Amino acid sequence: MENKETKQKVRIHPKAFEPATFILILITSIIGAVIGIQLIATLGVTPNTSIIGALIAMIIARFPIHVLQRYKSVHRQNLIQTSISSATFGAANSLFIPVAIPFVMGKTNLILPALLGAALALFIDTFMLNRLFDSNVFPAKETWAPGVATAESIFAGQEGGKKAGLLGLGGVLGILGSMFSFPMSAFGVAFIGNEFALAMFGIGLLLAQYQMPLFHMNLTAQYIPHGLMIGAGIVALIQAATLVFGKRKKNVIVVEEDSEFTRSRSSVRKSLILGYGMYLVTALLIAIITGLMTKMSFGMFILFVIYASVAAIIHEIIVGIAAMYSGWFPSFAVALITLLVGIMMGFPALALTVMISFTAATGPAFADMGYDLKTGYILRGNGKDKAYELEGRKQQYIAGLIAFTMAIIIVGISYHFLFASNLVPPVSKVYVSTIKAGASATIAKEMALWAIPGAIIQLIGGPNKQLGVMLATGLLVATTNAGWAVLLGILIRVVAKRIWGAKAEPIMTNLAAGFIAGDALYSFGSSMIKSIK
Repeated sequence: MENKETKQKVRIHPKAFEPATFILILITSIIGAVIGIQLIATLGVTPNTSIIGALIAMIIARFPIHVLQRYKSVHRQNLIQTSISSATFGAANSLFIPVAIPFVMGKTNLILPALLGAALALFIDTFMLNRLFDSNVFPAKETWAPGVATAESIFAGQEGGKKAGLLGLGGVLGILGSMFSFPMSAFGVAFIGNEFALAMFGIGLLLAQYQMPLFHMNLTAQYIPHGLMIGAGIVALIQAATLVFGKRKKNVIVVEEDSEFTRSRSSVRKSLILGYGMYLVTALLIAIITGLMTKMSFGMFILFVIYASVAAIIHEIIVGIAAMYSGWFPSFAVALITLLVGIMMGFPALALTVMISFTAATGPAFADMGYDLKTGYILRGNGKDKAYELEGRKQQYIAGLIAFTMAIIIVGISYHFLFASNLVPPVSKVYVSTIKAGASATIAKEMALWAIPGAIIQLIGGPNKQLGVMLATGLLVATTNAGWAVLLGILIRVVAKRIWGAKAEPIMTNLAAGFIAGDALYSFGSSMIKSIK
């Protein structure tokens, strides 16, 4: 009788460096980087290009040429969508925005050091995500909604049938809703995310939308959302640290450490310590290169290096948590908070320019690659084959690194021409105006005061619901009508589950994927048309 193991076929995941796959990764990376830079410079937005990458691979696979048939593999399509998405967000949010800050500040001699610091931060950022994804801090089974949408789109393209019909219907409704300015991605996320976290996110969005009639004041101008995020963020970091570094309860028998995850607690501990060490060294390097050592006292210099590295890792974790639960990541808002705190600590303008150029580079690529890894996780069978899952994730990470390298090259080549045409991301201008305006004791008092309820709400929800972070995210994102979309989606979801039970889940997931995909396609198309005009 043959051993069962001899009958089992070993699954081999496609490699990012296979010639045909590698060439398409390079091409889509260049396209993604150009799109990202163009749109962030002209419109101040960065569209999700994951589904565009998947569609490119699907279309190419339809050509009756033997070498192109390999793109029918959902796993190769996953590598292609990972590359274009990584290049888009990497070039726009993690590189071009930081590089533009010293230009707007009038410190053109800091542009190249800013590019170096941002590039290193980008690589560390995604290294951290690769090591933390599918751990007890960032579980693969959590929402990561855009990743679900891309995976379902790829499945629908392969399988057709009812799944494709539901996805297509959702896609059409997503485009139509977006045409009438209804946030269909928010509506779709409500069908698949954590109901408690999303309900708090929706409340935050509604409070932001109706702040004037409700409170007769501008909450953002009073730095209330920022204060809430500071309090909630501090508690969230403590909760994450407890998950990672806390001791297990006594008298609990553990068969296999963290067996439900592909990353153990010990691995996460090492990754966080290593990641912070890399941020610390990078902060020290750019501080020396930019001459901060000669501009500040030794004590202030050491404090700056420590604060910049801490702010970088805080930024990526808070942005990652928000992205995981809501599908949005308030990268700009969280970076602005770390900037305001830096101002209050008394750092000079030059140091603040260097710091925000460095810390703003972390977070966006972390969140975006989380979506891509979620797509791959679903396509590979939701972690049932851990060896295959880890190998696939490794290949996605390699595809991302190739994309980031191309993004760095393209930003390095193009920023001269863009700045000469005064094409600068609006976000970079906000950072600079904040540095020049400084911060008052009133702002510090407001943020400290509102940090208390933010911390309490986060404590009540615990690490599995992230209520405080999600409330603050809703207040900071402040997308019109998104709150109504989220709460309506949750209501429909609850009613559907009450009536049809478990049968409703796959239908809602497919429709939600269509809503999010349609919204992303409309956002991408309309942004490109506006940019061309």
